Amino acid sequence: MSAPLVSLQDVAFSAGKSLILRSVTLTVGEGEAVGLFGANGAGKTTLLRLVALLSRSTGGTVDILGSSSGTDLSLVRRRIGMIGHTPALYPTLSLLENLSFLVGMRGESVDRVGDALAEVGLGNVISRQARHCSHGMQRRAEIAYQILVRPDLLLLDEPHSALDGPAGELVEYLAASVVDRGGATLVVSHDRERVAQMTHRNVELVGGRLL
Repeated sequence: MSAPLVSLQDVAFSAGKSLILRSVTLTVGEGEAVGLFGANGAGKTTLLRLVALLSRSTGGTVDILGSSSGTDLSLVRRRIGMIGHTPALYPTLSLLENLSFLVGMRGESVDRVGDALAEVGLGNVISRQARHCSHGMQRRAEIAYQILVRPDLLLLDEPHSALDGPAGELVEYLAASVVDRGGATLVVSHDRERVAQMTHRNVELVGGRLL
């Protein structure tokens, strides 16, 4: 049996004197999509950052794509895709320049960047600076980037925020493509009905604990 792509065992996270996560245990296996629900302030984004290896737990064991085996974390992070609640593009670069820069920084070919932007409906605005693009357009560009880099683990934080119906379907297509090739997806959202259509199972974070 393959090891899970995400394994959290009795994980805790504190910020100052505040205990945000308490004894969280969660596994996500190959070909699995899991939804994570919870009220504002429940610790969902904190948990997502731990899985993305952007924060370190203050207790328990975190193993993401074999990260606990001594693997170089920078190499593990390359295999993780994340679309956060707020778009993370360089405002003064065009959409084409943004994705070309990000893909090029990975040492990969930029030949398909224009095609990926066209695939998500941005083919006619690839030269527009990100700061002049709507929130939804920037989210589409981030989806295009994830299509290009093909992550093994995809993390989505409120993925349907500011997206119309067709763009929301792009998120769902992206998540399904990761799962179909044996990867995994973890989706944080308040939209229970829509996320339930994307996932195999769902968990809820209440008071820093998973239910």
